[in-house]
Amino acid sequence: MRLSNALGKWLTIGIGVKRWVLLLLIGILLIAVSLVVSVLKLMQPGLPDMPVLDTDWAVIIGAGVGGFALAIIAPIRLSYNLLAPYRTHQQGPIIDRVYNHNKRVKGPKVVAIGGGTGLPSVLRGLKTFTSNITAIVTVADDGGSSGRLRRDLGVLPPGDLRNNIAALADDESLMTRLFQYRFQQGDLNGHSFGNLFITALSGVTGSLETALVETERVLNIQGRVFPATLQDVTLVASVRMVGERRAVTIRGESKISEAGGHIEQLTLSPQDAAAYSGSIQAILNADIVVIGPGSLYTSILPNILVKGIAEALRATNAYKVYVCNIATQPGETGGYTVAEHILALEQHIGRGVFQVILANNAYPLHNAGENTVYVQPVPEHHEVLQRYEICYTDLVDTARPWRHDSRKLGLAIIGLSEAERTGFAPVKFALANAPGGIVIK
Repeated sequence: MRLSNALGKWLTIGIGVKRWVLLLLIGILLIAVSLVVSVLKLMQPGLPDMPVLDTDWAVIIGAGVGGFALAIIAPIRLSYNLLAPYRTHQQGPIIDRVYNHNKRVKGPKVVAIGGGTGLPSVLRGLKTFTSNITAIVTVADDGGSSGRLRRDLGVLPPGDLRNNIAALADDESLMTRLFQYRFQQGDLNGHSFGNLFITALSGVTGSLETALVETERVLNIQGRVFPATLQDVTLVASVRMVGERRAVTIRGESKISEAGGHIEQLTLSPQDAAAYSGSIQAILNADIVVIGPGSLYTSILPNILVKGIAEALRATNAYKVYVCNIATQPGETGGYTVAEHILALEQHIGRGVFQVILANNAYPLHNAGENTVYVQPVPEHHEVLQRYEICYTDLVDTARPWRHDSRKLGLAIIGLSEAERTGFAPVKFALANAPGGIVIK
């Protein structure tokens, strides 16, 4: 019954399938007949007299050329009609999209860990090389729209999840722009549509996991976005204020950077919050793991402190890259060099979690503004130089030089990974790929 129904639909008049299938068959038939007649004419002296042998060569060649034309045009038109329902919002020729899709499908398996505005920059840069991307995102946010939804509805904060889903989607898509739309007035003032969408979908489906899967399907993203944990966690920081002898304990991600002191220690509450199983599996199966960029204490460490994440990072065979921030962040990393960023990570998760550090070495003054303070390189003879390979290159977004340029970042990460995979020195491979070249220390 199903077969007859399906066959009836395929034979429906006007769907643009039957005619091109018929023309394709005619084209194949013309090619076959012209080849057979050509062979018979060439063998004519040894064959009995047949009417078909009187056919002019012009007719035979014309039939063959016509058959070849139909055999080329018909499949193209048939493919176009068959793919039409799936490319309503897709731009450009089908062959370009098919080529790019298959190229990305064969790309490396990448896991990117972080949050805030830094992680989306990584994802935008990498999605041109591969669609095998998994973003592992912090769920410790308690400020803004996410914080309000978390307090009012008891849900995990959706903000960082939303931003990274949008980063993996088509930037020009109307749905992507709608997802990032933020209401400016009324009771919804400050809320983004995407946060409300994910929260509502979590209620409808009964879980954040299912809501993320359905959201990714709606936006047709390249990759997956996972939370670091499905448990409700709170950041707890020991902060020493200027001029004070004792450190104070501050609870809540949004309050830590506002305190303005020196962060001495960061923990999660509860400390035994377990990592989401999908995140652990993604790390173990990865070819490349990218940690950062992003706020060191409120975007990166909240992921790695989740029980099981650091252990998975040590266990995986992936090439692990830590991307250091371009600028220092008031209230978190004021006065930090690249070395202090590394030491802070080591203090909380130990050594040996990553293999290489990728850092910026361009410090433009144009567009930088008065508040941008660039993170400076590791001082000479510093102890971290004995433990890690430090790679410097131009990673600056010229329009907003305190942020990473997605394209430069993607090229540098893939360049270093390919150099590691092929056994070439990173500087030799990456100089041809990274916009400013790479300097190894």
